[in-house]
Amino acid sequence: MILRPVSRGAALTAIVTLGSLSLFACGSGKSGGGGQANYVTSTGGISTVAKGERKPVGPIKGETLQGKHLDVVDLQGKVVVINAWGSWCPPCRAEAPYFNKVAREMKTKGVEFVGINARDGNKSLSKAFEDEFGMAYPSLYDPIGKLLLSGFPKGTLTRQL
Repeated sequence: MILRPVSRGAALTAIVTLGSLSLFACGSGKSGGGGQANYVTSTGGISTVAKGERKPVGPIKGETLQGKHLDVVDLQGKVVVINAWGSWCPPCRAEAPYFNKVAREMKTKGVEFVGINARDGNKSLSKAFEDEFGMAYPSLYDPIGKLLLSGFPKGTLTRQL
């Protein structure tokens, strides 16, 4: 994906930052809940990647939960915020209203939000999540994490906060 230099840096920062936060909220590691909660809590906040350390992203495209084709490259020239989420993830459920609010507010400023619904094997649960929270932006369906693995350079989503 080739973006203009200013847009590329801003978009990559937003993608890596919010993608990292979302994955840390629901990845494997130190459990934030009891038993097999399978999500991670963090004492950090926003994590950024220095301009000289940023790597270009790979293809992030596919079918949305609503059955439409979406390719992030079509959003070239805009800042793109990517939120990885799962219907099974308690922190994802907690943050959904806030992501929706910000997505609606920032849309008028040319900022696009794209969700990546990860590790949800049942599409109907994912659609129910979107309906429940009135998602303001489309989400790509990624039940096995292929988009996350191919779309983001190795190590960019596993930085410690």
